[in-house]
Amino acid sequence: MTSATAEPRSGKRTDRGAWFLVLPALIPILVLSVGPLLYGIALAFTNSQAGRTAPTQWIGTLNFRDLLKDTLFWDSFGIGLLWAVGVTVPQFLLGLGLALLLNEKLRLRWLARALAIVPWAMPEVVVGIMWRLVYNPDAGILNETIRDLGLGDGRDWLTGLGTALPAVIIVGIWAGMPQTTVTLLAGLQNTPHELHEAAALDGAGAWRRFWTVTWPAVKPIALAISALNFIWNFNAFALVYVLTNGGPGGRTRLPMLFAYEEAFRYGQFGYAAAMGCVMVAVISVLLAVYLVNRIRGGEAR
Repeated sequence: MTSATAEPRSGKRTDRGAWFLVLPALIPILVLSVGPLLYGIALAFTNSQAGRTAPTQWIGTLNFRDLLKDTLFWDSFGIGLLWAVGVTVPQFLLGLGLALLLNEKLRLRWLARALAIVPWAMPEVVVGIMWRLVYNPDAGILNETIRDLGLGDGRDWLTGLGTALPAVIIVGIWAGMPQTTVTLLAGLQNTPHELHEAAALDGAGAWRRFWTVTWPAVKPIALAISALNFIWNFNAFALVYVLTNGGPGGRTRLPMLFAYEEAFRYGQFGYAAAMGCVMVAVISVLLAVYLVNRIRGGEAR
């Protein structure tokens, strides 16, 4: 009888102890992430404005109805999707290629691995300033190289209507590729070397070994890092803000930049919060699709 009653008490005591261990990490998340998110969602249903003397009023879905007719926002949304795909796909392909190279037994491999993560260690503002110098139309290293090679006089890459977005995408790829490389390299290093040796003994070439041994091992990691990269890139702000501030003519105005301008340049806090809700909804759908695919993939295995 005593042992039977002691077990539930012990379980309750264990659960309580686990909650005490989780709370130090849970409280900052609730205060700094969940709280502001809920406040922003509530703000989207109000007419909150900067410098407004009248009290903020509840206006229901009016902000969202106005947003549906705002072609400028949907243009920025399309630019954001183009930016996210244009950065995420090359990031993955180049990161995978670099990870495969760094996984080989090369001389000074440790130095190459250290240099590969340098862009990751740099703040986005510093990266933006550095690349503004690279793209400088008068004394930038890119235009100077073009002139030295006799390929022309160069151009103003960040203010050209046709070159601004590709130029910014290149910077995004460069800045985000290290984390993809490191993540994929960790997956490659966890792949049993015996599988490669067995495939080689069976006569499989390098390409066949990649598809039959390497790719199945790193596929879950590849899907996870690609999904996270897409979300991070879609929510990008600092890098593009420093490089172009959304110009020229809105060609690089990502959704986050558009919401920022509405909130802090024009003071439309409620309207900007509605934009944020739309972006959160899109990201939530993408996460749900990713998680469902992961769950189905796990059940299939």
